[in-house]
Amino acid sequence: MAFRYSARFVSRLTRDTLALVLAGGRGTRLRDLTNWRVKPAVPFGGKFRIIDFPLSNCLNSGIRRISVLTQYKAHSLTRHIQQGWNFLRAELGEFIELLPAQQRTGEGWYAGTADAVFQNLDIIHAHRPEYVLILAGDHIYKMDYGALVAAHVANDADVTVAAIEVPRAEARAFGVMAVDEHGRVTAFAEKPADPAPVPGRPDVALASMGIYVFRRAFLYDILFADHEDPASSHDFGHDVIPRAIATARVYAYPFRDPATGRPYYWRDVGTVDAFWRANLELLDVTPELNLYDAEWPIWTYQEQLPPAKFVFDDDWRRGMAVDSMVSGGCVISGAFLRRSLLFSNVRVEEGSVLEECVVLPDVVIGRGCRIRRAVIDKGTRIPDGTVIGEDEADAARFHVTEQGVRLVVPEMLGQEIHRVPR
Repeated sequence: MAFRYSARFVSRLTRDTLALVLAGGRGTRLRDLTNWRVKPAVPFGGKFRIIDFPLSNCLNSGIRRISVLTQYKAHSLTRHIQQGWNFLRAELGEFIELLPAQQRTGEGWYAGTADAVFQNLDIIHAHRPEYVLILAGDHIYKMDYGALVAAHVANDADVTVAAIEVPRAEARAFGVMAVDEHGRVTAFAEKPADPAPVPGRPDVALASMGIYVFRRAFLYDILFADHEDPASSHDFGHDVIPRAIATARVYAYPFRDPATGRPYYWRDVGTVDAFWRANLELLDVTPELNLYDAEWPIWTYQEQLPPAKFVFDDDWRRGMAVDSMVSGGCVISGAFLRRSLLFSNVRVEEGSVLEECVVLPDVVIGRGCRIRRAVIDKGTRIPDGTVIGEDEADAARFHVTEQGVRLVVPEMLGQEIHRVPR
């Protein structure tokens, strides 16, 4: 069901909403990309970090009270938020605050997503929100949370779960909801073998996006009940949402275009293949994710860098890029890029060729290299003449994914850039 509300009504709801961004998960499926950073801090899209997307959604939706819950290797995430997200006005009641795991309710660290929120209930209570919006910090999408909160209120719901429609064959990888004809959730199963279909659409299932709206008082009650349950894993998807379905009003909020009925763009970039593919999708002529949308901008820390530069125009060395995105501070020196995305401060030297590559910041690629279908992590130095992506022997040096993407990090080339000298 589609809802329409006045801007004034929605603005009052968002003003009374506190957003909690869960950003403490390690993200092990991204392999070595999360050896030294938490998943929400992983760079994405040439100049952003993954967490910039839910944070930008909050600001664009009019939600300006935001708490970011951190735990695993959070230094780069903390630094990014301090540098790029410190422009809100505290005197107007606006803030983005960091809530690290600090054993507020005992001696343990965050034991799960629900436990992370439970351990900060005193802080949440001090802010006195009417509604609590809980967000995963590691997905790529653009969403108006104001419409989500408005639907929650219109349904008189205790909990609302944002959901994306996926083919049933793919839904086995998600938490899947069964709903009635009014959108009320009747069952929830985590990674089911036989996902429940959407009513009237047997080939489609509703997958949870890890986005929840709670009434404040109900959130307190259910988290205390979960905390006292010795059998609980203290996770929203596994424990809290199924408990809520049995005792309260839980509704699904389908994340789709009301005009066309098609699902909006949403990506879980939790694997190297998914991360590589989502970045390269941005190179399409008309990508599903529009980073040039002035009406819904993605905010981030903006490092001051010179423009990208392409040098040399000889037949045997020509600096050029085709179907590619190249960020500030890059120098393409007599090299050729095809369908590749370069983050800031990347240098590609004479005679090198890159195809379908995602190159994170501060990488230097030497002369005469050939690299295909690769993700190259920040700070890597690729020696002259290196060939990557043409030989199965790559598996002895790099991580090779199921789809043949090579993940290259400095340590794989003997570059211990994170080691402290003794």
